[in-house]
Amino acid sequence: MHDHMKQVMLKAMKILKWTGIGISALAILLVAATLFFRLVVNPAVMEEIRTNPTGEEAQEAMLLTFGDKTLPVNYLKEGNTVFLGVDGRWWRSFTGDGATVSILIQGVTYKGHAVVVLDDPAYVKDTFARLRPTTPEWLPEWLNGKLVVITIHTSEAD
Repeated sequence: MHDHMKQVMLKAMKILKWTGIGISALAILLVAATLFFRLVVNPAVMEEIRTNPTGEEAQEAMLLTFGDKTLPVNYLKEGNTVFLGVDGRWWRSFTGDGATVSILIQGVTYKGHAVVVLDDPAYVKDTFARLRPTTPEWLPEWLNGKLVVITIHTSEAD
């Protein structure tokens, strides 16, 4: 019986070891992908949006500036309201009273006020249906990002 317990413990330790290696490898890949987007993809997309406001990239993405950050984000503009889905943690910048932002859409800079919508699931679902129409219906809400709504200050369009 003692040898059997020893074998079980060795198998469990081997499983834990490989699980740890797998989790570590996934963490490294996630960090590498994040750095690749931050250092390579995002700067290229931002340059394309700035220099080619009628181009394909500028038709789907805008530049959002808040605080000291500028990010390219997909958007939906309806009148003086702009919607975006935030998949990262930076949506927290728009909680509470929200934040003042600057956005560049197809060569036009606007000032506005951004607020994350956390308490209206029907509104979020309806908006995401237009903002991200190809997202599968079965995708859980927690994977679909947070909805940020920007109200453009109409007197401040550049």
